[in-house]
Amino acid sequence: MPMTERVAHLRRQSLDARPTLSAERAELMTDFYHQQSGLLSAPVLRALSFEYLMEHKTLYIGAGELIVGEKGPAPKATPTYPELCCHSLQDLDILDTREKTAFAVSPQVRQLYAEKIIPFWRGKSMRERLFDEMTPEWIAAYEAGIFTEFMEQRAPGHTVLDDKIYHLGMLDFQAAIDESLSRLDYLNDPQAFARQEELRGMRIAAGALICFAERHAERARELAAAEPDPQRRAELERIAEVCSWVPAHAPRDFWEALQYYWFVHLGVTSELNTWDAFNPGHLDQHLTPFYRRGLADGSLTRASAEELLQCFWIKFNNQPAPPKVGVTAEESGTYTDFAQINTGGLLADGSDGVSEVTYLMLDVIEEMRLLQPSSSIQVSTQNPDEFIHRAAKIIRTGFGQPSVFNCDLIVQELVRQGKSLADARCGGSSGCVEVGAFGKENYNLTGYFNLPKVFELALNDGRDPRTGAQLGPHTGDPLTFAGFDDLFAAFERQMRYFVDVKVRGSNVIERLYAAFMPCPFLSLLIDDCISSGRDYHDGGARYNTSYIQGVGIGSLTDMLSAVKHHVYDVKDLSLEKLLAALRDNFHDERLRLLLANRTPRYGNDDERADALTVRIFDAYFDAVDGRPNTKGGRYHINLLPTTVHVYFGAVTGATPDGRRAGQPLSEGVSPVQGADRCGPTAVLRSVARMDHVRTGGTLLNQKFTPQLLADEAGLNGLVHLIRSYFALRGHHIQFNVVDAETLRRAQQDPQSYRDLIVRVAGYSDYFCDLSETLQNEIIARTEQNSF
Repeated sequence: MPMTERVAHLRRQSLDARPTLSAERAELMTDFYHQQSGLLSAPVLRALSFEYLMEHKTLYIGAGELIVGEKGPAPKATPTYPELCCHSLQDLDILDTREKTAFAVSPQVRQLYAEKIIPFWRGKSMRERLFDEMTPEWIAAYEAGIFTEFMEQRAPGHTVLDDKIYHLGMLDFQAAIDESLSRLDYLNDPQAFARQEELRGMRIAAGALICFAERHAERARELAAAEPDPQRRAELERIAEVCSWVPAHAPRDFWEALQYYWFVHLGVTSELNTWDAFNPGHLDQHLTPFYRRGLADGSLTRASAEELLQCFWIKFNNQPAPPKVGVTAEESGTYTDFAQINTGGLLADGSDGVSEVTYLMLDVIEEMRLLQPSSSIQVSTQNPDEFIHRAAKIIRTGFGQPSVFNCDLIVQELVRQGKSLADARCGGSSGCVEVGAFGKENYNLTGYFNLPKVFELALNDGRDPRTGAQLGPHTGDPLTFAGFDDLFAAFERQMRYFVDVKVRGSNVIERLYAAFMPCPFLSLLIDDCISSGRDYHDGGARYNTSYIQGVGIGSLTDMLSAVKHHVYDVKDLSLEKLLAALRDNFHDERLRLLLANRTPRYGNDDERADALTVRIFDAYFDAVDGRPNTKGGRYHINLLPTTVHVYFGAVTGATPDGRRAGQPLSEGVSPVQGADRCGPTAVLRSVARMDHVRTGGTLLNQKFTPQLLADEAGLNGLVHLIRSYFALRGHHIQFNVVDAETLRRAQQDPQSYRDLIVRVAGYSDYFCDLSETLQNEIIARTEQNSF
């Protein structure tokens, strides 16, 4: 169905809105904390701060809106979180003036920061506390680009909702909290008081969201009373009715279900800056009962449901990710907040999860063509090919959505981690590609791990050639090694050392958030925080997973393959000469081309290279998987980069695969850009040699020419390609459908290609908003023109 006039207006308004930095939340938090002088527990304090925010933040109900509520005082007015990380005046200047992904900072906001916000929060933010508690080894590795730390910019909060809010209102949650309070055993449980305070915080937070909705109801009534147009007046009166009912009570219809979720979304993302993909999960499955009832009783039509979903999509697009602080204010290059909505997949009993609402949502995805929310299809052998075929029609339009996941494999991944079969089937993917049990898990991404940089240290006895600093343990001069296995052993020893450093730091950070920054509102939404009386940050969730994201496995495979093939197998190059070439950044171009073009390379179904991929994978898995975190869960691995493969490449010198110093690394589990020369099937066979079941997500990018998918044969070929990869037990695949020449023209004439969207990593973005380095990396990806 074509967009209605209303939706077209709202969509254009969202696209045209300039992202601005709003100081409202920061000022309200500052005012609240200024007023606190009593002895309050951390959960109650945080709940009261949330209540204060919900009672005082500016409300926005835009002309023509059907779904209401904004995180800031207006669309794309982006709040900040000074209790987590407080922006400096220099940060504000950078955000206001940088050429791409800027945030407008008014003189009033800058003055407010200078005179009120910065002076109050100096020395009190979690970011400052975090760095104060890290060891010198951690700081050195972090600054060298061996790993990153997510929590230095935002709070842990990687989670997705299940269907509970469609059956329970906030009053029901409060009743469950009261029941849990009544069962506390102060005589025999030493944690009873701590549980009491956490539950009190959750109860306050639930009431705060009801208040927030009631304020919207009152505002809608005020607008209705002054509205001259009878149709809009009736809509505003309906909005008031909806907001008076949800979230206090369980939703009764399709409209209320969407509005309830949206209030919850604003609550979670206003409480703390989770910056990592909070979303409704299997929205098509959650909405199907409401949709069918609405059609049956005549209160809903397909067209009205579609319009409500389109309005819902626009609300996501109105929410830029909060900008980062410090040096990353310059580096953070996307507005995307990584909310991913799953479609398809399985029901809890293992049957086909595709419904008529699934196809309705796919129509909305294609019609709206928005960066946010990100969308995915969860593909099971139980799903019909028609489902994949419909998604393929959207993929060929070339904006990188939806991404495609192997639902059956995700279930296996989650069961391997200890989830029940039903919880695994009701889980799925979020963010970029990472998996969890929806509504029941804290699956926290702790940061990226630079695998090629670790190998660079192994080639230099633990010393960073970029700075001369001795970062890792002494593992020996490679020139004295007896063979390739000794070199690989040195790499493994370096990797285990830095994983130890990373995990120690992450465990301390977990305790800092549990002690000082609980999240009572998010906690009440996740099983089993209410029944256990424990916070989401403190092991209250049913499952608690910590992920460390490995980056550059394609690059590292080719590096090891080059050394093994040329130095130890064919012996046409000495290790001494190779190391010298790395130090002078390949002054000898013939040698560089030999390494780049005469090495068995990952992504070509070459067992010589792929065996090394598996060996790297196993070594990384063994170094990380199963380590205990502090919340009763375990560490696991996933393999995704977002855009950090560009940063990690910038801090990594020349490497044995012929890559010059500073160039990007490979992204996700994709081959090195341009190294895969045998077609997409060969790529899939190489990638599938890793055991994806032992991960929490892998990310594979493929780039196809538009001509390949132009006809029905091309679409059917894509469906078969996806089915084949998933039969090989691959986790995820996504597609750019654009040719390199179009991208080069867009680089030269960005104004003429303002609407060109590409798939970057686990998200889509406007090509012209990307850095030149990232643009070049996408251009360099192999362009497949046949299956």
